[in-house]
Amino acid sequence: MSTNAIPAAKTDPAAATAANPARARIVLYTLAAVYVLNFLDRSLLGILAKPIEDTLHISDGQLGLIAGLYFAFFYCFIAIPIGWLADKTHRVNVLSVACAIWSVATAFCGLATTYPQLVASRMAVGVGEAGGVPPSYALITDYFPPGRRGAAFGIYNLGPPIGAALGIAFGASIAAAFNWRDAFIAIGAVGILASVAVRLIVREPPRGGLDRTPAAAAPAQSSFWETARTFFSRPPLVLVALGSGVTQLITYGVGNFTTLFLMREKGMTLDQVAVYYALVVGIGMSAGMVVSGRMLDRLTRRSRAAYATMPAVSLALAIPFYLAFVWTPSWHLALIFLVAPMFLNYFYLSSAIALVQEEVRPEQRVMAGALLLLIMNFIGLGLGPTYVGAASDFFHAGHPQHSLQLALYTLTPFYVVAIVIFLWLARVLRRESRSIGGVAR
Repeated sequence: MSTNAIPAAKTDPAAATAANPARARIVLYTLAAVYVLNFLDRSLLGILAKPIEDTLHISDGQLGLIAGLYFAFFYCFIAIPIGWLADKTHRVNVLSVACAIWSVATAFCGLATTYPQLVASRMAVGVGEAGGVPPSYALITDYFPPGRRGAAFGIYNLGPPIGAALGIAFGASIAAAFNWRDAFIAIGAVGILASVAVRLIVREPPRGGLDRTPAAAAPAQSSFWETARTFFSRPPLVLVALGSGVTQLITYGVGNFTTLFLMREKGMTLDQVAVYYALVVGIGMSAGMVVSGRMLDRLTRRSRAAYATMPAVSLALAIPFYLAFVWTPSWHLALIFLVAPMFLNYFYLSSAIALVQEEVRPEQRVMAGALLLLIMNFIGLGLGPTYVGAASDFFHAGHPQHSLQLALYTLTPFYVVAIVIFLWLARVLRRESRSIGGVAR
């Protein structure tokens, strides 16, 4: 934190609150808990895919559209006006209301009796979840100074693995003991309580109060179009969004069909999924988020190119383990091989968030985070599950017993595409470092 920012922290009560390490940790854990619920609600559809397909008589392609394109259309594009609203108003209020909306919509998913009703409920979940992540990115950036943000985002990004693991454990357990509808309703009710907790615990910090450059030196307001021009005129921001999007095409494509794949083609039961697959997701993804965040803080002190080289290397290492997971006929071996991709596939996330938040002005951070999510989620969340579901339907005619296996194999080239984009980003970051007199490594 710069010396210019210290006096503000002493005289402004809100800034003092943000500068308090203990308070910052409480806020971080609260925001991470909300992210857990965000991802738990989002992942339930994939976890309970088989009983949902059996009850509503829908195909893999229809399931992929609900989990992918239909959900992402609202999730991605609603994030833009919500991001603009949060940048101009109270970010904590926006987050609290958004949490309430997606939780109510999740409960309605459990009440759906037809495919169109389920589609409408999932779209409403997307509307609510669009207001969850971008305000949280900006709040964390204003509670943690440069040099500690990578680790903070690493902890925050435990939301997806913990949410997915809890969704698998509790969702599958509730569905096995009762039915899949009860899982949606119960988890939606928990989210409504969480929306109240957010408003009571998290305080709105001053924008840019902990930055190296004082917030007062920046303009007080920034229009949507100014932020969009800044984002799309900066090659590092565009490239990190594209690389993240292609990576998410893999992670969402696999994630929304892994439970169905393990049950239908490798012989697992819901009870087994609730224990063993939950452990793989919880341990593998969580370790990846924490390790990547800490590595990012350390490596970026030496070179900004680490924002790109770290995810490029991790994705290259994941490829052979991913292929082994898809290939092996035993679900026991499949889960062992899956641990490595679960660990390595998510190194990109902390890099992408931290780079975007560092590259824009404080009053642009929520909107910049929303633009990042727009690109990477429209590519990854929108196309990943949709593509895998459609590919499975395509292969089903000739290979009805292994259609999902063949569909998952076809995701492999996307690993290569993502690696190439991140290596391109590394080259751009090195060139920028040289142009401003930095040391490019």
